[in-house]
Amino acid sequence: MISYELAMGLALIAVLMMTGTLQMSGIVANQVRGHNLWHVILQPLGFMIFFVCALAECNRTPFDLAEAENELNFGYHQEYSSMKLGFYLFAEYINMFISSAVMATLYFGGYDIPFVNEANLAPNLAAILGVVALLAKIAFFIFVFMWVRWTIPRFRYDQLMRLGWKTLIPLALFNMLVTAVIILLKQNHWRF
Repeated sequence: MISYELAMGLALIAVLMMTGTLQMSGIVANQVRGHNLWHVILQPLGFMIFFVCALAECNRTPFDLAEAENELNFGYHQEYSSMKLGFYLFAEYINMFISSAVMATLYFGGYDIPFVNEANLAPNLAAILGVVALLAKIAFFIFVFMWVRWTIPRFRYDQLMRLGWKTLIPLALFNMLVTAVIILLKQNHWRF
């Protein structure tokens, strides 16, 4: 899990470098104002790294080695029953919901509604539509999480470690370096 958390953190740093803030509201505001570009357009590699790491953090297929029903004689499903198993599975879905909310906020504009100028709407209507837009984005990501679970086979443990340490972390470092160079070039260009 550590290898995926490192890559996720590095992908997150690139977004934080672009926005210059740690506040989620500031990150969403950065995506809304200006050219109205979401971070998924500006940071596609960072988003893909974050998404793969979110799958791994949520123990979703192909990263569900903790479950591995076929290899581990039903894994933790054999140890728990009734409400304990229900709470355990519910906690996994809550983790999936939170990961979807973070992805929607960091990379897809959070409460932003594409092609709608919220300044022309009544404040209460804009707030309600913003909540609906955020929930729709979260529902989309939950659908994608479930879709991936049923379409991609489980990897072997060595393949997962190679993906985490030899692929995702170097890509996340490269993404962070490219973001830093672009920010530096923009700052130097504005000074002239």
